[in-house]
Amino acid sequence: MPEREIRLWGDPVLRSQCEPVTVFDENVEALAADLVDTARPEGRAAVAAPQIGVGLRAFGYDLDGRTGYVINPEIVELGGQLRDIEEGCLSVPGMFFPTPRYEFARVRGVDAKNQPIEIEGTEVFAQMLQHEVGHLDGQVYIQTLPAERRREAMKAIRSADWFLARMS
Repeated sequence: MPEREIRLWGDPVLRSQCEPVTVFDENVEALAADLVDTARPEGRAAVAAPQIGVGLRAFGYDLDGRTGYVINPEIVELGGQLRDIEEGCLSVPGMFFPTPRYEFARVRGVDAKNQPIEIEGTEVFAQMLQHEVGHLDGQVYIQTLPAERRREAMKAIRSADWFLARMS
């Protein structure tokens, strides 16, 4: 399946709550494959459906030797300490900010055949799970930053070449 174009900050699809997948057919299988293929290139970890313009609850990942996807994911457990971890996002290219994330996360969802799956991880994998589920809830990580950091991030975004190009 093809790697898909990433939507950038300012695209309304990134701020919209995603709908659950209710029909499990070849279109859902194709979406899952596209998400994984889009997450695979060097420097990426995961991609949520709204980042490729699809308003459905699904994400694909390729991180730490683990590759897969989750449809209709929900975070069912967070644990460890809440720590600031340097974080970036394909939809906010070239920018990284310390973001509060738990050290452990567990997500439940289903696969493209509507069979239950559960994935969990620590450190960077836990960060990815929290980040991607946030996208499905209509949230880009910039929105989770403490107020001062969020102001700094917004200032950086407004002066970024990719953002200025979108505005002209």
